[in-house]
Amino acid sequence: MGRSLESTTFKQPGIIRRLYDWVLGWADTPYGPAALLFLAFAEASFFPVPPDILLMALALGEPLKSFWYAFLSTVGSVTGGLLGYYIGYSFMNTIGVRILTFYGAMEKFEYLRHLYNEYNVWFLAVAGFTPIPYKVFTIASGAFHSPILLFIVVSAASRAARFYLVALFFYFFGERARDFIDRYFNLLTILFVVLLIGGFLVVKYLI
Repeated sequence: MGRSLESTTFKQPGIIRRLYDWVLGWADTPYGPAALLFLAFAEASFFPVPPDILLMALALGEPLKSFWYAFLSTVGSVTGGLLGYYIGYSFMNTIGVRILTFYGAMEKFEYLRHLYNEYNVWFLAVAGFTPIPYKVFTIASGAFHSPILLFIVVSAASRAARFYLVALFFYFFGERARDFIDRYFNLLTILFVVLLIGGFLVVKYLI
């Protein structure tokens, strides 16, 4: 279905790189859209690899379906965010602590509380649009009992803005986008993984 985006840039892939390659593998199967929906759902609550890379692979293969893929990403991410919210709201001391500890965010939990007290759930919008791990903020929003309707609105707006921006690019620049990615794929792969890992480091050391 999607155009293959295989790369040999990383000779000794770590866990993130292996997950990254596994995610890309779905692009060339009939189950790509379903995998995208599930990946967007999982990433919003516990999974480390964001759906953008599969969204880009699918949109690259079928530019005219870019907006459909962005829609699936948004729906999956918002519903997954609700799972993250529920984990924080009802299971913070068990499941929530384990997930935030995995991402190095538990030691910053009081600062996340400060962000919530300062900006309410709007601090979620930044995580929704940037490489900062979104699940950290969905879980924190539940733990701090953010207003659920506001949580849904902010999640939907920030996630849709991110995914539809990708869709717009591939919809209007289909062939040129393919040529650009073919030419600079190794560099773009490195950049994506750097941004992904950088998002984790922001949570761990800067927030």
